[in-house]
Amino acid sequence: MGNALFIVWRETVEAMLVVGILHSWLKQNGHSTGMRFLWGGVAAGVGLAILLAFTIVGIADVLSDTGLEYFQLGMVATAALLIVQMVFWMRAHGRKLKRELESSLAQAQQQANWWGMLVVVALAVARESSEAVVFLYGLGTGEGGNPLFWLMLPLGVVLAWGTFWLLQQSSRILTWQRFFRISEVLLLLLAASLLVNACERAINLDLLPALLDPVWDSSELLSDNGSIGGFLGTFTGYRAQPSLSMVLVYGLFWSSVLFGLRRQQR
Repeated sequence: MGNALFIVWRETVEAMLVVGILHSWLKQNGHSTGMRFLWGGVAAGVGLAILLAFTIVGIADVLSDTGLEYFQLGMVATAALLIVQMVFWMRAHGRKLKRELESSLAQAQQQANWWGMLVVVALAVARESSEAVVFLYGLGTGEGGNPLFWLMLPLGVVLAWGTFWLLQQSSRILTWQRFFRISEVLLLLLAASLLVNACERAINLDLLPALLDPVWDSSELLSDNGSIGGFLGTFTGYRAQPSLSMVLVYGLFWSSVLFGLRRQQR
């Protein structure tokens, strides 16, 4: 449930960043007409994400038990890949995001094309909201029946509002750069956890051989059924009795991510 809270918090802050940049530009340039299209774009983006959520649930409802297991495996793996893609995308575009958005608005203003601005806003908000939908479905496949899981959603939005306000104050304690760096690490840990979950599902469906099961047993030191071990399991992918396939997938994930981050820095 904590990972659901984190996902909603992070994605909402990112969406607020985009809307905040556009809102500030329109306010500074005195475009009251553009404000209506801005909020219309926000509503359209959220609506697209809600449509995606209903589509995913609708597909899951018509599948057989075996088909649902395959579908959930695909969604968990997709959520893990999207998280990694999001981290790399923000590293590549984060510094020039403000300039790109303001350039799109300026072009829309010159062409008197406020509907074009609405589309830009809708796509930006839909991107963040749709990612959250996929992530939450991947996370909720085992927790969706728990009421506390759904309580995390509005709580994440409230925390995001507080975080965004704090970041807007140019605080020395929490800057945008520090926020993104800390949340990137947590996101990658969560992606690794989802990938391990997908690996487990693939092994159970005989799509992936376990090779050696288990490689080790650290249950006496830290069981993944306990409170601490369970938290590490859901947020980092820790397993007390992992198969060799899980260990290899986990190692390949972090090797690929670290290589990609170093290459991107160069």
